[in-house]
Amino acid sequence: MNIETKKENNTLTINLSGRLDTSTVPELENKLESLEGIDNLVFDLEKLDYISSSGLRLILKCKKKIDSTKIIKCSPEIYKIFEITGFSEMMEIEKA
Repeated sequence: MNIETKKENNTLTINLSGRLDTSTVPELENKLESLEGIDNLVFDLEKLDYISSSGLRLILKCKKKIDSTKIIKCSPEIYKIFEITGFSEMMEIEKA
């Protein structure tokens, strides 16, 4: 998985590509350890191919820390997972 972060003022945008699963979640967790000063968190999933339950848990954990967490450029396949799990009702998710 490739992780790119971009911080502008109090907004952190995280671009993910590849697979967010049990083996890659710890890498993303390390990047998200310090969210101090962040009021808005944006996950750009345009290049994400797969998300596992551990990836969903990490996003939920972030949502609990930063209420203004949203997902953008979500592929139809990944969006369907968010719909089935109820994430689409808990947070703002924009399709690609």
